Amino acid sequence: MSRSALIENVTAMLADAGFSVSDRCATRPKSFDVAARRGEDVVLVKILGNIDAFDGETGAEMRRLGSHLQATPLVIGLRTRDEELKPGVVYFRHGVPVLSPDTAMEFFVEDVPPLIYAAPGGLYVNIDGDVLADRRENEDWSLGRLAGELGVSRRTVSKYENGMNASIEVAMALEELFGGDLTSPVSVMDGAEEVRDADPTPEDPEAAPEDVPVLSVLARVGFEVHPTVRAPFKAVGEDVSRADRLLTGHSSFTEAAVKRARIMSSLGEVTRTRAVYVVDEASRESVDDTAIVEREELEEVEDSEDLRDLLAERGSPQEA
Repeated sequence: MSRSALIENVTAMLADAGFSVSDRCATRPKSFDVAARRGEDVVLVKILGNIDAFDGETGAEMRRLGSHLQATPLVIGLRTRDEELKPGVVYFRHGVPVLSPDTAMEFFVEDVPPLIYAAPGGLYVNIDGDVLADRRENEDWSLGRLAGELGVSRRTVSKYENGMNASIEVAMALEELFGGDLTSPVSVMDGAEEVRDADPTPEDPEAAPEDVPVLSVLARVGFEVHPTVRAPFKAVGEDVSRADRLLTGHSSFTEAAVKRARIMSSLGEVTRTRAVYVVDEASRESVDDTAIVEREELEEVEDSEDLRDLLAERGSPQEA
């Protein structure tokens, strides 16, 4: 299957699952292909045939954008270099959850969350420690007896009951011994924090020199500015005092700029974020819902209210 066909299939699946899906981010370089929203759940989705093409820089960018836009970064792919992705399993690349299309279909359309995740050494599950402890005590089994049945130490059994994850083999043995479901789903929509590497969100990159004058104005009027390197926009601005977010682009007013502004408008609708594109000289005031602002106008802005008034005249603000 070609990547274009795969992207079409995945976006159709998200729409069938009740998501509002953005336009495809047909720009280069790009960290994600589409954004999608269902209720309060927002995902930034990268779609790949071979997930080995997902590199560390892209993973870092997606994790940063997920944090700034209150979204979950997610990769949907078909295979690695060595094998097809297994159904019902969550993989990880550079701290980002990875699902096969079948797993994504089960999760988003059929509401069946994955129970298994891949990590170095094999496949694992989340053991519900409280349920395990209750089952063991109800059967009047000691830690030592259960450890002997599983072929592990008493300390390991105690760790299972305190929330340590277990291999597939151990989980199957526990369910044979005590019956019922002892596992809990992998929390994909929370970024699967409990099973991925617990490293912090990567720091923001430096702004490109040509973008510094524009981003400096946003910082001056009260926005916390987060530059990007692989997105259709140059930065995400956050006004923490008002919970406002702003997608910002900057270039000459060319056909490429219009294309980016349209993508930013679509992304803004999905993420409920305002979008502004700064140009040296403009022949129009907006592209869809992205406000077009000349650099001289921006430099005259005195504070965040002044900026909001300027943007309110152009495009349509997204629902906060």
